[in-house]
Amino acid sequence: MPPARKPRPRRAKSVKTAAPARHSLADLITVMARLRDPNGGCPWDLAQNFETIAPYTIEEAYEVADAIARHDMNDLREELGDLLLQSVYHAQMASEIGAFDLQDVIHGVTAKMIARHPHVFGDGQAASPDDVNKIWDAKKEQEKGSQRTLDGVARALPALLRAYKLQKKAAKRGFRWKTTDDVFVKLDEEVNELRDAIQSGHRAHMAEELGDVLFVAVTLARHLDIDPEESLRQTNEKFIKRFNGMESDFNNLNQRMEDASLEQMLELWRRQKNK
Repeated sequence: MPPARKPRPRRAKSVKTAAPARHSLADLITVMARLRDPNGGCPWDLAQNFETIAPYTIEEAYEVADAIARHDMNDLREELGDLLLQSVYHAQMASEIGAFDLQDVIHGVTAKMIARHPHVFGDGQAASPDDVNKIWDAKKEQEKGSQRTLDGVARALPALLRAYKLQKKAAKRGFRWKTTDDVFVKLDEEVNELRDAIQSGHRAHMAEELGDVLFVAVTLARHLDIDPEESLRQTNEKFIKRFNGMESDFNNLNQRMEDASLEQMLELWRRQKNK
């Protein structure tokens, strides 16, 4: 008899583990409703209203913009989720008082996008972004009816951005300086008025004139076709980078910044600027 063969070891069957189910928008709506449920919901969420949540909505929008500026896709994914939550949150509170729900929000914005893009969903024509902007503005004006020109600029916008939008709308009605030189003349005028206000020592007058200077600076940005909000944001980042570098220089010198003279600070600032 031939020798018995040794039994071959059996291969272990591969076990297919099911991937965890991905949550949907419906799940998020259900979670939000549960958090706001008077019977066993979250005490913090139940204490909120539109006014208390609004600052979080604004903050989340800025965090989305920050993630984009840093080109961080992981952060952008997370921050977009946080921003989406804000829409769901407000819609949930609105549904509780019978005003509208999230489906109404989705329907409204979808219908608006279709209506404002007749060159895509209809027989309109648009060969350039400028053409699209004109169509958008015309459709928006039709929808708003007899609303005044500046009524559609949200009060909650950052003041710099709001000034820019107010001026753009006014300019479409013909209320604008003709040349950049005209804007510089006006800027000089406002700076001189600010100097006079400072001499008077009247704080309310100083605040008013400083606001006028900033407003004309926005006008200058618009004439140069520069977004003042983005321009100032970039300057803020530049300031942070240079100040951090100057602070590191003082640490390397084993010297406290508070003990340095302004001349020393400016010298190290110039070094950072030259870098």
